[in-house]
Amino acid sequence: MAKNTQNSTKDDEEEIIFQSRYPSVPIPDLTLPEFVLKDAESYAENIAFVEAATLKTYTYGQVATDVKRFSKALRSLGLRTGHVVIVVLPNIAEYGIVALGIMAAGGVFSGANPSSHSSELKKQAELADAKLIVTDDHTYNKVKELGLPVIIVGEGRVAGTIWWNELLEAAERASNNGIESVVNQSDLCALPFSSGTTGLSKGVMLTHRNIVANLCSTLFSVGPELIGKVTILGLIPYFHIYGLTGILCATLRNKGKVVVMGRYDLSTVLKALIEHEVNFAPIVPPILLGLVKHPIAEDLAKLKLRSIMTAAAPLAPEIYEEFQRKFPQVEVQEAYGMTEHSCITLTHGDPRKGHHIAKKRSVGYILPNLEVKFVDPDTGRSLPSNTPGEICVRSQCVMKGYYKNEVETAQTIDEHGWLHTGDIGYIDEEGDIFIIDRMKELIKYKGFQVAPAELEGILLGHPSVEDAAVVGLPDEEAGEIPGANVVMSKDAKESEEEMMKYVANNVAQYKKVRVLHFVDNIPKSPSGKIMRRLIKDTMLDKITKSQSPAQ
Repeated sequence: MAKNTQNSTKDDEEEIIFQSRYPSVPIPDLTLPEFVLKDAESYAENIAFVEAATLKTYTYGQVATDVKRFSKALRSLGLRTGHVVIVVLPNIAEYGIVALGIMAAGGVFSGANPSSHSSELKKQAELADAKLIVTDDHTYNKVKELGLPVIIVGEGRVAGTIWWNELLEAAERASNNGIESVVNQSDLCALPFSSGTTGLSKGVMLTHRNIVANLCSTLFSVGPELIGKVTILGLIPYFHIYGLTGILCATLRNKGKVVVMGRYDLSTVLKALIEHEVNFAPIVPPILLGLVKHPIAEDLAKLKLRSIMTAAAPLAPEIYEEFQRKFPQVEVQEAYGMTEHSCITLTHGDPRKGHHIAKKRSVGYILPNLEVKFVDPDTGRSLPSNTPGEICVRSQCVMKGYYKNEVETAQTIDEHGWLHTGDIGYIDEEGDIFIIDRMKELIKYKGFQVAPAELEGILLGHPSVEDAAVVGLPDEEAGEIPGANVVMSKDAKESEEEMMKYVANNVAQYKKVRVLHFVDNIPKSPSGKIMRRLIKDTMLDKITKSQSPAQ
């Protein structure tokens, strides 16, 4: 690990900046579709995507052809550089083609969770100034009132929409006159929505270069012997940055095979792992917990799995140790990143090249081309190794900013280009980074971000609610669950259960409040900030007492 010290422009004190222990890697001047599909013709017959449930497949030749066809079709429909397309699809074999086709046309891909409430999809479409929706017949009812053209992917047709199959066939027949697009690496290519470090949902502007640069750093240790050889479990939702960059784009770049899975069910996942001989599985901790608790040894013996990677949520030490005992042959990798940057650290390189393997419980070493510093949140001073501070990162992967939100952008990226993550951690003498807490109040439910501010807003919108606070409560399976303290008006008739149902009717399933307590008041600091730590401790104490046997 290199440590670089330089004079700070803030004052005469030394600024302590940590860099990767590995040399920098070049970043080619290509768009994201060009970068990940480079040399696809040499692997034209190799399978790129296979759906575990239907066995529907796409080869690299088909993917490259259909990305071009879809891109051309979008241009003929009037999509222009910078136009946003909202994609509301489950994980399907066509997902990567849809996303890359939008980007190749100069458009901006913005994935949305198909389980979102229609009001949430409406909000995303409005915030993003979307011009088009891509969805399927199952989700169409949630977007039909948005007043935007809709492309339907899949076998089902819907009156008044554009059918994917016919669109691609028409593009095949059409000439290129006047619809060719020139796309630059500096153009936006993705607008995922993240709660960032402050809570409410914001569009994260990512350019082609942001994601290409991140893939160059993340994949630096993948050697030629692995190209075309890796079969990866494609279970993480593709609208999530982890799914888009870490699964779809990374696998296409390395010409591997993605086993596409729409939803998590342990027996189905095990079947897919065994039948498709998956050797690499990026997953979230609840899935890892399911594998640990699975009782059927003969199933587990058939696994060809060589490594798993967990990210998007913290991995409990007990689960990690239990997994290692049950699957000694499977390497457990961890990664750390965020939507505003993608991957920042990795725990495992290639030992054959002398690459480092980080210590247990660390989130890994700094990737090539990145600079990291640890800042005292109160003074802004950069800190030496083994001293906890807010993790800040600077690189070509840092987002361009939050869409149409200069205030939040300025609060997250400072004038020197440092992205402030809102996470507290430290780096040891050997360059391994450890996360110890989150400054931000986001709840991570099974890897999904849940913003307390959003749930509080919904609760406060109820006529019987006077005040509300939402916190994350620890949960073995989910990582964290949303818990609410609610102050009801004097003449309110609703029960705690009814209030939980009220929230559930207005949000996606993963955002539901799982525990709700009526209280007399919400504790706040003199400045009016909700004292979330106190609320969390009080709720946990009440839950513990309710579960303990009567004395």
